[in-house]
Amino acid sequence: MSGGWLMVPIMACSVISLAVIGERFWSLSPKKIIPNQLVPSVWKLHKANQLDRAKIKSLAVSSPLGRVLAAGLINHSHGREIMKESIEETGRQVVHELEKFLNVLGTIASITPLLGLLGTVIGMIKVFAAIMAHGVGDPTVLAGGISQALITTATGLTVAIPTLMFYRYFRGRVDELVIKMEDEALKIVEMMHGDRE
Repeated sequence: MSGGWLMVPIMACSVISLAVIGERFWSLSPKKIIPNQLVPSVWKLHKANQLDRAKIKSLAVSSPLGRVLAAGLINHSHGREIMKESIEETGRQVVHELEKFLNVLGTIASITPLLGLLGTVIGMIKVFAAIMAHGVGDPTVLAGGISQALITTATGLTVAIPTLMFYRYFRGRVDELVIKMEDEALKIVEMMHGDRE
């Protein structure tokens, strides 16, 4: 309350940030994105000639990697280049989904220090208004504005710093998962075309 009305948007940003961080930890779990035994099981189905449209469809909804693999497998008969192109196109869509809500974190990390700075400016305006009305003789008159200025700045930075850290962390995690997905998808393409065992 002593930080003024600007504490409301800063607190709202902190709640949204916490919600997004929790959701991204849940959604970007490597086991969910790239299941361990997915590529070997797809390869076994292919070797046993059991990879029909129904199995490819269920593979597509199983995980993001499954979706990427399914895009290549559905185009297996069209050759290696078409397979790779379809994997890349689907991969771009999957990357977009993996990056969901990261812009929200980036925006919160950018605006909360500015909201804190705005609170500082408003607090200092109150201080100068109090000086004009009462002079500098009574420090309690000045304390309210200075307190508001410092509280909003500190709160804005307290929200922004961890949000920025998690934003960077999740960007790195998405990049790492994308590289692993590309590697797994290329394994399947090369194995199916006899370039890899």
